[in-house]
Parts: sequence; structure tokens; C-alpha cells
Amino acid sequence: MDRILNMIINRVVGQLVRRGVNSGIDHVSRRVARGSEGEALSAEQEGQARQTAQRSKQALRMARRVSRF
Repeated sequence: MDRILNMIINRVVGQLVRRGVNSGIDHVSRRVARGSEGEALSAEQEGQARQTAQRSKQALRMARRVSRF
């Protein structure tokens, strides 16, 4: 019984952490897209910010996969 509860709790905590990390990355990428003084960035710079956010999410996924072993 203890193992089953532990497995369920680990899954829930993992999902919550993943959701929190993803929302944090999105928040930072939106903040970067606005610029340091609050002015809007060009379309090219916004695209780069999105690509950076996607790469960081992908790196986190890869790190999670590696850490399973």
C-alpha cells in the first residue's frame, strides 16, 4: 500500500513541478519579448525568444529522461 501511494504522489509532484517549470519559462520568455525598458521587440526578436523558450523546454525534457536511468 505504501509503495502505491508513493508512486501516485511522485507522479503528481512530477507533473506539478513540470507545469511550474514550463510556466516559469513562458513567463521569462514573455518578459524578454517585451524588452528591458518595456518597449515591444521586433518580430524577429520575438521569434528568437520563442525558439529559446522551446529549446529550454526541450532540454528540460531531455534532462528528465536522462535522470530516470
